[in-house]
This record gives sequence, C-alpha cells and structure tokens, in this order.
Amino acid sequence: MTTHRRLLATGFALGLTALLPGAAAAQGNLTVYCSVQEEWCRPMMQAFERATGVRVAMTRKSSGETMTQIRAEAANPRGDIWWGGTGDPHMQAAEENLTEEYRSPRMADLHPWATRQAEQARFRTIGIYAGALGYSYNTTELARRRIAAPTCWADLAKPEFRGEIQVADPNTSGTAYTMLATLLQVMGEEPAFTFLSAMHRNVNQYTRSGAAPARAAATGETLVGITFLHDAVTQKIAGAPVEIVAPCEGTGYEIGSMSIIRGARNMENARRFYDWALTPEAQAIAGQANSYQLPSNRNAPIPPQAPRFENIRLIDYDFARWGSAAERTRVISPWEREVRAGAR
Repeated sequence: MTTHRRLLATGFALGLTALLPGAAAAQGNLTVYCSVQEEWCRPMMQAFERATGVRVAMTRKSSGETMTQIRAEAANPRGDIWWGGTGDPHMQAAEENLTEEYRSPRMADLHPWATRQAEQARFRTIGIYAGALGYSYNTTELARRRIAAPTCWADLAKPEFRGEIQVADPNTSGTAYTMLATLLQVMGEEPAFTFLSAMHRNVNQYTRSGAAPARAAATGETLVGITFLHDAVTQKIAGAPVEIVAPCEGTGYEIGSMSIIRGARNMENARRFYDWALTPEAQAIAGQANSYQLPSNRNAPIPPQAPRFENIRLIDYDFARWGSAAERTRVISPWEREVRAGAR
C-alpha cells in the first residue's frame, strides 16, 4: 500500500470512529454519577481505578439533581452508573425505564433489605447502604438561647425555634423527600402538611444538599439541621458541639442505592464497578471516609459510630409506594403550594 493510500485508509478509520461516539473511548473508561458526599466519592473512584485500571470520570450531585440529569440525557446517556443517594429516586428511575436490569453475583452476600430493594425495582437498582433520618442541634447555641432540647418531630414546630431550622428542598434532595414521605407516614397526610406549614415558619433555609443542614448545625449557622443521622455523626466525631436526635414519634430511613444507566456507553465496566461496589472491601471505604451508614454486604465492617437500627424507632417505610414517580409528584406539588409558598 502506498503512503497516499495508507493515509486515506487511516483517515477513513478515524472518520468512522468519530461517527460512533463512545466506540473507541469505551475501553478502560467509566463515567460515574455519585450522590454521596465528595469525601466518600473520591476515595471510592480512586480505589476502583487502582483495583481495575479503569479510568473513572466522576460527577458529584445530590440524588434529586442526578435523577433530573439522567432523565434529561435519556436519549443520549452520558453517564454509565449512578452510585449512592437515597433509594426513592433510584426506584423512580427504574420505573421510568432509565436504568438497566442487572443481577450481580454478589447479591447472595447482601442483607435482605438490600436485595428487597432490587426485587421491588425489577433488579434495576440495589441497596448499598442504609441510614435513619433525624436531626441534630447545636448544644452551645441551644444553651445560649435557653431553649429546651427537642426530642420529637413535633418540637420543631414550636415558636422558640423560629428561624432556627435548616432542611433541604425535596425537589433537589433525596434526604428531604425521605423526610416528607416519612412525616406523611408517621402523622397521616393532613396532619403532616399542617406540621410542615408550622415548621416552615421556623426554617431559615432550604438547601440543595441533604447533608448541608448537619454542617450548618455543627458550625452554629443554624440551631437545628434535619438530615440522616450518619451525616450528623460525621460532624460530632469531628468535634462539633451537636446532639443527635432520632425523633420520638418514629422515623423513616433510606436505602442508598446503585443503578446502571440505560444505554451506558461503558456497559461492561459499569457492571464491573457494580460488582466491585458490593464487596466488603469497597464498602469498608465508607468508614475510612468518615461516612457512617450501615453497609449492605453482610461481611462488610460496620463503623462503630454508625447509628444502629435496633436503637431507633423505625417506621415500616413503604419504599415501593414512595419510590414511585406518581407519588413523588403528588406530594411535592402540595408541599410547594401549601408549605414552601407559605408566609413565615
């Protein structure tokens, strides 16, 4: 073959590759949408790269924001796997056919709550950790204001907490949506919205991130932060003057989940990551990253600081119902209309 013909052949091959997005890039690459804290996302991706040699591109967003992005990219998916974040939006993604069915050989090693999550989603998502919902308060600021310590959900509607509470927005945060669904199950629908409207007068900010209120309570920016309990534990272990509350009426919990995005360009590596993330070694990274959820693998070490379910009054949270897109829309609409838009 002459030099001229070789150049033409090379040019044709390059042009063909350009017409097939992802065809050349698929080998050895993976794009992960991560919905836990950055401090846990980074070491997870680094450990997977070391274990496999696969190059990982990672984007960190809250679970609600990630769900919105995956839905917007459905016709041309840019991500391969969604790791972490509350299970409700993962269930909604499964319902909307935005994620792929996959049955990992690691499923036999998991707790029943994790495999039940997979079964309810027709194996389009799976549980990777669990954590209970609650709140924390800054003990220094509470004493300075001479306010009695809150122990229940109902306490957060009291007038002495006016402007003293932070919680995320359920439109962007899976944590906040879990709170909304929890209160509806604990109190009943009408009483829950009455409570939320009363608590709204005490909210100084609705954050985008579910963990942000725990950090705000730790620094004294707010008196009370509604989050998952493990987010508050992280702040307390770091030395913040916070007390952690599992509300007396009972509370819900999350099953943090993982899903392969439908149409993933790097499908083989997505499955490889999925299997690896269910191993005890991968799940042990949580504690090393100061994240104190309960791991889904029965053989993974449980951080001693992790809030244990047996010490918390948990409700029988209906993940199938509250994980449906129709139910989410049904309850967020009145929250926006009756709660968020209300006077303070």
